Amino acid sequence: MKKLIVLIFLSAFLFGCGAEAQKSEFWDHDTMYKNNEHLWYSWTGYENPNAEWAEKSKEQGWWGIEIPYNPNK
Repeated sequence: MKKLIVLIFLSAFLFGCGAEAQKSEFWDHDTMYKNNEHLWYSWTGYENPNAEWAEKSKEQGWWGIEIPYNPNK
């Protein structure tokens, strides 16, 4: 019985991660980041996105789940 419960939770976890990876287009690219600016944003700027980062993302064609800009934050 314990094995069945563990198997169910493991399956749910893997399916959830797979769905999220598909939504982010992770598997559609040969690298995780488009360029060094994309890497830098992902490591440091994602907590406080601003208009400058949004513009760079559009210009350079970054990929992933869109983070909407909220100037009131």
